[in-house]
Amino acid sequence: MTERQKKDRPWLMRTYAGHSTAEASNELYRRNLAKGQTGLSVAFDLPTQTGYDPDHILARGEVGRVGVPVSHLGDMRRLFQDIPLEQMNTSMTINATAMWLLALYQVVAEEQGADVTRLQGTTQNDIVKEYLSRGTHVFPPGPSLRLTTDMITYTVNHIPKWNPINICSYHLQEAGATPVQEISYAMSTAIAVLDAVRDSGQVPADRFGEVVARISFFVNAGVRFIEEMCKMRAFGRIWDKVTRERYGIEDAKQRRFRYGVQVNSLGLTEAQPENNVQRIVLEMLAVTLSKDARARAVQLPAWNEALGLPRPWDQQWSLRIQQVLAHESDLLEYEDIFAGSHVIEAKVDSLVEECLAEIDRIQEMGGAMAAVESGYLKSQLVSSHAERRARIEAGDEKIVGVNIYETTEENPLTADLDTAIMTVDPANEAKVVAKLHEWRDNRDEARAQEALAALKATAAGDGNLFAATLECARAGVTTGEWSWALRDVFGEFRAPTGVSSAPVAVTAEEGTPLALVREKVTRTADELGSGRLRLLVGKPGLDGHSNGAEQIAVRARDAGFEVVYQGIRLTPEQIVNAALAEDVHCVGLSILSGSHAELVPDVLDRLREAGAEDIPVIVGGIIPNADAADLKRAGVAAVFTPKDFGITEIIGRIVDEIRKANKLDPLEVPA
Repeated sequence: MTERQKKDRPWLMRTYAGHSTAEASNELYRRNLAKGQTGLSVAFDLPTQTGYDPDHILARGEVGRVGVPVSHLGDMRRLFQDIPLEQMNTSMTINATAMWLLALYQVVAEEQGADVTRLQGTTQNDIVKEYLSRGTHVFPPGPSLRLTTDMITYTVNHIPKWNPINICSYHLQEAGATPVQEISYAMSTAIAVLDAVRDSGQVPADRFGEVVARISFFVNAGVRFIEEMCKMRAFGRIWDKVTRERYGIEDAKQRRFRYGVQVNSLGLTEAQPENNVQRIVLEMLAVTLSKDARARAVQLPAWNEALGLPRPWDQQWSLRIQQVLAHESDLLEYEDIFAGSHVIEAKVDSLVEECLAEIDRIQEMGGAMAAVESGYLKSQLVSSHAERRARIEAGDEKIVGVNIYETTEENPLTADLDTAIMTVDPANEAKVVAKLHEWRDNRDEARAQEALAALKATAAGDGNLFAATLECARAGVTTGEWSWALRDVFGEFRAPTGVSSAPVAVTAEEGTPLALVREKVTRTADELGSGRLRLLVGKPGLDGHSNGAEQIAVRARDAGFEVVYQGIRLTPEQIVNAALAEDVHCVGLSILSGSHAELVPDVLDRLREAGAEDIPVIVGGIIPNADAADLKRAGVAAVFTPKDFGITEIIGRIVDEIRKANKLDPLEVPA
């Protein structure tokens, strides 16, 4: 047998997918599986992720937008129709409502006749990073940790091949985390979860290795691929140390660091988006080249994700990138090609040392949950992200097509931008809502209400919540009803924003761009006789990606604005009420989920009704050109998209819009 024939098995290849309806997503999954995809990765829409039914006020504009809506058992049946779940390896990117979605998945598998003990897959179920970066949390840290603990103990006992938690450092890097922060915060989360499971008494001490063996991680790989590869080796080394020393796990197999990866969407650019293809390839190499630190599963974003929702063809391209590496190259024929490299070893040693020190610091604070509640973790991330943005704006961190080599030929891929991305039919939401009402009308109402009452009673006590959740699934309870029952017992949680405590990241010495903008802010406030200019930064709807809003808020604060920022998940009515109560000079709305066409006009209408149409409204987000033109026609003063990377310049533009709205002469101060 020659060397060429001895190939390792490739990693699981997934495409993160789901949109519009369960039926449309089912068709997409079956098509992707036929193309050679080896695992499913389900993207849920924001109402499903945050525990709202599609007919809730906050769900408006978000239904089926960034994933598939799953409101009840009927939706889950349709999502996996003709897909044998016993043969699948399914990843579900779901956190606050993870227990609910896994219960629905289990019931559908049972209906298919599957042996539940053979089900394989992963529920993300990492709530800590939701508080810090992704924003789909529902309950406070304590009850959230209980839901996670109950799920882990249930799966270890009943679905032993399932990974009940995927500790997710991916979004930490998106929120600005350095490699040290990414490892340290993820490890601190793992420690909090494992401590909680151990202390719950639901798993005997002699079976605790089975719990550790089911903990998986979901990481981010950026374009600095040497550093990223060293990060993965450091991750594995620290995990081995923590599981051996803290939890006494002696079986090396149970201590193995198991991770999947989505390569970094943060570095994808709207400018010259064709460059994203080589970025994606480099990022994939970080998690595949080193055999000792190779991902178990890989999903790649599409080249056009900074523009909008990828089409099936774009996702196919990303799948083919993986297949070419795995099947055409000789990568899988060798042992670890970095073994013995003194450069790699030195970098890994340095990362391990710094991470262990930061993990100790978090433990001294009382662990990950305490560091969330105090705001420490969030403020660290906001600060790191602000420093990164400042480096990009200063040109110290170079991004091809954005702040260097900006001249470009016409791009045939985006010649017709409106067809270069997929759009969700606006009429889709009404159809989903109608089907939800039909489901509620046809179920056994008494059984549904009894199941919800039993769920509340269990939540008020200390029993495991999974059995009560399974009965809710079988009884036809909806996603929103399950979540509201638990909200009634546990309450809701508004996470710290990290804005007020973030240090100044950009200097304002005389002659700098920020100093010039500060001068504009001061002069405008003086001319209006208003003390200070006031900017409301609002995030309407369910989009929890708050990184951009936070960076605008921090820079506006540093430019001399008084900033009103109340965090995520607000209705247009709440935003307008805050704008009037705080007597602001401008409203800035941030939406990355695609719901701008529904939510922004609502804010404009409410301002008009309140007689405050003279307050300029600006909008930032992933907004296609045609939509931006529509928003401006509707009355939006300015639209900013990811290509507008100069935050100080954006703040200057905001001042210009305030002056224009108040009929002040333009200032000749450049910004």
